[in-house]
Amino acid sequence: MRPEKKFLLEEIKEKMDRSQAMIIASYGQLNPHLSWNLHNVLREKNCDFEVVKKRILVKVANENGYALDLEDLSGNIGVLFVFGEPYETTKVFYTFNKDNEEFLKIISGRVEEKIYTANELEMLAKLPSQDEMRAQLLGLFETPMSQTLAVMESLITSVAYCLENKLSSK
Repeated sequence: MRPEKKFLLEEIKEKMDRSQAMIIASYGQLNPHLSWNLHNVLREKNCDFEVVKKRILVKVANENGYALDLEDLSGNIGVLFVFGEPYETTKVFYTFNKDNEEFLKIISGRVEEKIYTANELEMLAKLPSQDEMRAQLLGLFETPMSQTLAVMESLITSVAYCLENKLSSK
């Protein structure tokens, strides 16, 4: 194997090992403006979108236990390596994909050592973020407490009104 290919193979393997998640996408004619926007958004999320040769990707993926078939990969292939929080990044990538469907087509991915199809990744992207889920959980805890407090307050207030009415009627 040529030294350039070995270097590329090792680079992709290192990124694949280091990443929390990986999304494989087929891309078409990404114009420079869209490509720049995508890279800027992903850079903020601690990700790297890299164009990869299909054969090298298949070889590295199969070595890492991610069964990938060359026939499944059509067109130009790009891989999103996520080094930070995978669910938020998946959501950002899918939002970009939804706005630019003619340019990107998500094929499959791996999130925290589990393999997902494109449809499963889309469902993951539609889930609320971790902060949103925390807010919902706190809302679930707060609602019964606030209702209990309202009932107690109304009891105390009604006793005060009764006493006031009793005093004013004398």
